Amino acid sequence: MPTDCIAFKDTNYFSSLICDYLDEKSELKPFYHRFPHLENFKAQIEEKSAAFQTESRTVLVDALKRQYQNLESSHLTNEHIEALGDAKTFTITSGHQLNLFTGPLYFFYKIVSTINLCKQLKAEYADYDFVPVYWMASEDHDFEEINFFNFDGKKVQWNRESSGAVGALDLKGLDDVFEVFGNQLNTTDNAEALKTLFRKAYLEQDNLTQAMQYLVNALFKDYGLVIVDGNDGELKRLFLPQTKAELLKQVSFNNVSEANEQLNTLEGNYKIQVNPREINLFYIKDGLRERIVKVEDSYQVLNSAISWSESELTAHLNDKPERFSPNVIMRPLYQEVILPNLCYIGGGGELAYWMQLKSNFEFNDVVFPMLLLRNSALLITAKQQEKLEKLDVSIGDLFLKTSALRTKVTKQVSEVDIDFSKQKAHLEQQFKDLYALAEETDKSFKGAVAAQETKQIKGLEHLEQRLLKAQKRKLEDYLARVTELQNALFPNESLQERQMNFSEFYLEHGEHLLPKLMEKLDPLAGCFSIIEV
Repeated sequence: MPTDCIAFKDTNYFSSLICDYLDEKSELKPFYHRFPHLENFKAQIEEKSAAFQTESRTVLVDALKRQYQNLESSHLTNEHIEALGDAKTFTITSGHQLNLFTGPLYFFYKIVSTINLCKQLKAEYADYDFVPVYWMASEDHDFEEINFFNFDGKKVQWNRESSGAVGALDLKGLDDVFEVFGNQLNTTDNAEALKTLFRKAYLEQDNLTQAMQYLVNALFKDYGLVIVDGNDGELKRLFLPQTKAELLKQVSFNNVSEANEQLNTLEGNYKIQVNPREINLFYIKDGLRERIVKVEDSYQVLNSAISWSESELTAHLNDKPERFSPNVIMRPLYQEVILPNLCYIGGGGELAYWMQLKSNFEFNDVVFPMLLLRNSALLITAKQQEKLEKLDVSIGDLFLKTSALRTKVTKQVSEVDIDFSKQKAHLEQQFKDLYALAEETDKSFKGAVAAQETKQIKGLEHLEQRLLKAQKRKLEDYLARVTELQNALFPNESLQERQMNFSEFYLEHGEHLLPKLMEKLDPLAGCFSIIEV
């Protein structure tokens, strides 16, 4: 079961910002703290240790015990929760939305990366303990982003009305989803295990937060994963100073706006992921999740009749901190305030917006975590690998867009030489002689030479394209097999991990799937993994 690696930048699926970050380009260093090399964690441990208070650990442990009251947690997870009360214990964290049945496959890669990094850190820094954490984005409101998953090329979707924070949604209608999904499965033991997992998570819990807690705990408890729900009044009380400053002084807006301007001046033409608002907090209550805005001397909740004076707002914040919900700008700060965290593991888009936030962390005197790009992988069967070899196509070729792949394969297998580079080079040499002749005789003749050169080069290119098109027709059966294989591994011309759900692979591999991923994914490898399953 070999594992190969492809450089992230060679896949053409990752932004220039992420590729430059992985190359540790000097111009990006102001936007992150320490690069996640194993040896750099020593300084991160020391800095976080000095900054994180014992009182915060006590609140965190109590909150987690309360959140785990109705879960059958493993002995290792319980040990990890208790260990968080110790000053020599730190977390490695990844977060994700409450996607239906975990959503895309990369959800697994995030958590596997987190667990495996903790193991590597323990081996390197034996005097400390490291706890893998999954942060549930239970306060998000983008229901349309999470209410489906793909199975066997079809969308399994939960249709219902939604308002407020998604974690509070009841599970009405998921019995219909279970029936649709169950009818697509076979009758094997693995299929029955999937049905049981879905039923217990989504038909026997009260809301989406509980469903996700059950699901993720069932999948990862044996590895000691700790699930954190940030929508917790006591945890939010730890964040009161930062929440108050955000409400009354709008500190994030200035800090993040300035960072965005600095990013915009860099030569990489990097895309800004998030733009701050003047107040980067929502108000959540009973199906309501709306922005808080300041209008003259009052604070208002949009699309509601709720408003406060400054003194009323401060009093309400102290009384009900659980109702103040950080948005994408403030949530990372909140996470790092309440966790003894060393490193955040996320996808390319996540790391990009984290880089916009470093100056805001510094202003709030909160240690900025190390940022690690999660593992990415392509799972390929032995049969698919055999087809690749027979077709004489490399794994790397499959990362090309379909049109480019078909062109490359046609040129590779065609018995006729389709590449006219030699003819073009010969033509260009002939025209160099004509340019020299024009210099010696009539310089005005150069324009005519240039026009003729352009015409003949274009003529060669036109002939080359016609020959390529003819060869593609001749090789259509061969190219169809290549395209069929690419479509299987790159559905919808996208990465497998962004389209497929773990359930398709679980049907084949069952309980062996997760250990296989644990074995093969190295969070510090710094490349895209190809795993034969």
